[in-house]
Amino acid sequence: MNDESKSTRPAPDQEPQVTRSTAPMWIIVATLALLFFGGLYLDSHSGWFNDRVYAPYDSAEKLEAFQPKSGAGAAAQGKRIYEAVCGICHGNDGAGKPGQAPPLAGSEWVLAKGVNRLAHIPLEGVSGTLTVEGKEWNLNMAAMGAALSDADLAAVLAYVRTSWGNQAGEVSADDVKKVRDAIGGHPQAVTGDQLKSIPE
Repeated sequence: MNDESKSTRPAPDQEPQVTRSTAPMWIIVATLALLFFGGLYLDSHSGWFNDRVYAPYDSAEKLEAFQPKSGAGAAAQGKRIYEAVCGICHGNDGAGKPGQAPPLAGSEWVLAKGVNRLAHIPLEGVSGTLTVEGKEWNLNMAAMGAALSDADLAAVLAYVRTSWGNQAGEVSADDVKKVRDAIGGHPQAVTGDQLKSIPE
């Protein structure tokens, strides 16, 4: 055994030493290059940090400016809720379903001058016979609109009154609130005769 090997080998009673070694420079450069080109790829292919996606909405005020100023937002909200809650029985086309639910398209209850009677229907439900366009319907409708907010139910009723050829007036959240307040906390299903006795 030569003297050089003796000098590099630790003595049997000596603690092992930890020595630091640096990563090769080419690994550091390759890693940085991969990160850089990966970021460019994501930016150009996924829309991240792309001005065309993010620039118009860099503040809440600018986002509000892009919202529709007409009733388009309320109409879309009314349609969405109607199709999820009411369309199951009345049909997404408002034509109703034989033996199940009367049509809303062309219904005298929907096209009435006022919305007082119409608002009672989803807020209280209907039980018994109701005549719609000369045809009698035997109904057992739950108060499907009672769980909706005033604004959401108003949007649904407005959607019903302005869709499928219906051309009636708008419905406001205040209109719905007045009816809800008049009903109180214990709504009971109304009959067709009771609905007729309610002023429009």
